[in-house]
Amino acid sequence: MNSFSQYNANNNEQLITPETLKSLGRYDFPDPISIDPDGVGIVAMGGDLAPETLISAYAQGLFPWFNEDEPIAWWCPEPRCVIVPTNYQPSKSLRKQASRARWQVTLNQAFDDVIHACSLPRSDDLPEGEHTWIHDEMIEAYTKLHAHGFAHSIEVWDDAGTLIGGLYGLKIGNIYFGESMFHRASNASKLAFWGLMRLCEQSNVALVDCQLPNEHLMSLGATTLPRAEFLSQLDTLIATHSVKWQKNSHKSLSVSLLDSKESWQLNS
Repeated sequence: MNSFSQYNANNNEQLITPETLKSLGRYDFPDPISIDPDGVGIVAMGGDLAPETLISAYAQGLFPWFNEDEPIAWWCPEPRCVIVPTNYQPSKSLRKQASRARWQVTLNQAFDDVIHACSLPRSDDLPEGEHTWIHDEMIEAYTKLHAHGFAHSIEVWDDAGTLIGGLYGLKIGNIYFGESMFHRASNASKLAFWGLMRLCEQSNVALVDCQLPNEHLMSLGATTLPRAEFLSQLDTLIATHSVKWQKNSHKSLSVSLLDSKESWQLNS
């Protein structure tokens, strides 16, 4: 049994050390600060997107970002965009919309639909071409991570049961690595993000990695950390136990209850 199989068979994040996580893959990733002292952000090329490679990379602060038909590129940007879930404050207008809406928020109920929706061209004010990096190879890789219990989606459904927004990323220990979000109705992605913040807070997830700063993320309350500071926190974050997010571990939640301290109840 290889180390990745042992990780899954063990099913106890608390017993997994940062060293174990970093050694899961078959590639030796360079130290980001040593290989990229000027903070350009790209630190390695090549490898593969096998589940163990991705987990090892994320455990070292790296994530893949490359266009289709290009070599795999591994990034660790300077600075790092992050948000502390306990610091998140939704806007007054979002609170007002949530209090009136009859929409529902769920966890891991439509991962395939969410990641495919995130891959589609954007018509809003996000940077041109942002969708191009979520191509078939990336979709397959993160779908496998979802099957292994690492990648997770948050979905928002309207009162007719139609998927109107969501996001996906992966969780290791006490940190959630956000990847992308989408919306088909006004503010649906913001409500998914609020749902993520509430779930993280209740699951002892101390930090959400948003990777690269942009205007949309900063409007949601994200901030930046120097890369060295982010990396210095990472070993502790990935080695800390938190509530496991499984397909049916949490009940669906009305968006009107996102302000409630009783939200995101566990299924019995």
